Amino acid sequence: MLLFLLNVLGYYGVLVGLQLKNKQNLQAQFDSDEYERQHEVTIKVPLTIPYATDSKEYTRVDGEFEHEGEVYRMVKQKLQSDTLYIVCVKDATSKDIKQALAEYVKSFTDKPASEKSQSKTLQNLIKDYIATTTSLQNNVFGWSNVVAHGKMVVADPTWIAYTNSPPPKA
Repeated sequence: MLLFLLNVLGYYGVLVGLQLKNKQNLQAQFDSDEYERQHEVTIKVPLTIPYATDSKEYTRVDGEFEHEGEVYRMVKQKLQSDTLYIVCVKDATSKDIKQALAEYVKSFTDKPASEKSQSKTLQNLIKDYIATTTSLQNNVFGWSNVVAHGKMVVADPTWIAYTNSPPPKA
């Protein structure tokens, strides 16, 4: 059991450590302005901010996002007129690490298609034949409607009125 636990947490820890090391290396490169310019992408975002001051120089930013399967790291940005310019760099290493991590996690959760799942059958049986009820309660003073055995109770903190039928339609 201990060997299995070390195996599972060990590889996960190595992959997460590689992600952290890659992030630190890239941030150091971005801070010293020594990164590969051929992977640089500039994004222009129209942005109207009242009373915003224009930036003459780019300011250093940190961030990461994924678009169409590619991972990008934000390097710097500037606001000029009504446009925000964000300079990003493609991060192929981070993409590979994330893909390896996803495949590693998937290896523990996915089963071959030829193997029948007993838990699926049990889950479907429980959903179909065992009824569940949901009750919502409001803990705020005010109006509340409670329907119990064909009678509607309309309650206000100051008074209670019982009716035997729903109100007439308008």
